[in-house]
Amino acid sequence: MTKLRAFCMPKWGIEMTEGTLAEWQVKEGDSFSKGDLLCLIETDKITNEVQAERDGVLAKIVVEAGGEAEQVGTLLAVLADGEADAGEVDQFVADFKPTAALGTVRKKSGKKEGGAKEATADAPKPAPTLIETNRPISPKALELASAEGVDLSTVEGSGKGGRITLQDIEQAVRPERNFTPRGSVDHPAEDLKIYASPLARRIASMEGIDLSGVKGTGPRGRICKKDVLALVDASSGADRGAPFRLVANNADVKPFDKIRKVVARRLTQAKQEIPHFYLRSSFAADELLSFRKTANLVLGRKASVNDYIVFACGKALAKHPDINVQLHGEELHHYPHADVAVAVAGPSGLVTPIVRQANRMRIDQLAEATSALIEKAREGRLSYEDLDGGTFTVSNLGMFGIENFDAIINPPQAAILAVGKADRCPVEKADGSVGFETRISMTLSVDHRAIDGAAGAAFLQTLKEHLEAPETLFA
Repeated sequence: MTKLRAFCMPKWGIEMTEGTLAEWQVKEGDSFSKGDLLCLIETDKITNEVQAERDGVLAKIVVEAGGEAEQVGTLLAVLADGEADAGEVDQFVADFKPTAALGTVRKKSGKKEGGAKEATADAPKPAPTLIETNRPISPKALELASAEGVDLSTVEGSGKGGRITLQDIEQAVRPERNFTPRGSVDHPAEDLKIYASPLARRIASMEGIDLSGVKGTGPRGRICKKDVLALVDASSGADRGAPFRLVANNADVKPFDKIRKVVARRLTQAKQEIPHFYLRSSFAADELLSFRKTANLVLGRKASVNDYIVFACGKALAKHPDINVQLHGEELHHYPHADVAVAVAGPSGLVTPIVRQANRMRIDQLAEATSALIEKAREGRLSYEDLDGGTFTVSNLGMFGIENFDAIINPPQAAILAVGKADRCPVEKADGSVGFETRISMTLSVDHRAIDGAAGAAFLQTLKEHLEAPETLFA
């Protein structure tokens, strides 16, 4: 008997709970060799290439590419050592029970995922509790209904004589979809001599446009949406003396892409479940700006103000290990070194690549590492290792002219620093006169479950001292 193996959604890192199958690189029924690229899986904010760990055949694709995110451990496909009987493959799929521990793949880096095990056809299968019913139902449908706990009284059979089929049960276990009506439009009697798309007819009806005589730009002269909208724009622009009238303002509905979905879900979860509190301060930046200008000439490597802030955070976190933590459930994970994430606006949304052990780097090394990560982020080339973990995050919107803001903590981290723009502010000097100095605002968002107010304030004080006297960063 051909040995079958489950190909499941892998778990890459503690925080990963789901992923999306972006693209299959092997077709159903095709053979592949060890190391061949099987598919692309989108995780939190990146796309990973998944290679085969051994030779085999893609016996059955269970999850098609481009769908919704799947939970870790979900069966994506069935792999076989050779040609497999279709009935055995279907039975394997029917008997499969998802679990987060399953996985038969490794990333392109070649590292095997921790705890990954194979699920084979030889594994013990739990015996399903069959539903007892007098209604006509196919064996497969009864098996699935028993596994999913479907109430057969609510299922209408579509088979011959009202027999309940497998498709009826699959339809019954699918989540309900909610549709939002967008309103109705009265259409005039359709003129079959006019070759136009339904949407073009709808817009024309709303705008009172006669489509007769309109030359379509679609296939075989079909009048399409843009042809009608062009007439709407032309009429509204040409008749400037006419009274104002409303035109079509239909929303261009674009659902979240997969990365935006994950970002939205995680930030919503963080804001709802993490008890944030905020500590606000500012530091005099003139010394730092002057020091940076000189240091750039000496080091031969330009470091930005943000590089110095990340650098100072690394030093301050090393002095305050109670801030340099991750929170996992009811456990605090303390780390000896500061892995500082830097918030970057990438092409697919906000990402936070991590500068590893920022407290041990020289400023030129940190500037080079940060620059490389930002470049990778903007080109969409970040790997999972670039994003996994982190003990603290710096989010700087000063370059956009933002005075100050409150950032949302990036779990499992317990704090994030929001940095605003540099402002010239009037200050009282020692002799009582008034002068001006450059100040930059900082807001520290803190998870109160992990960090107390005094600890956060002490960290912010150390950070401020480093930034106002930058030579202390090199002591």
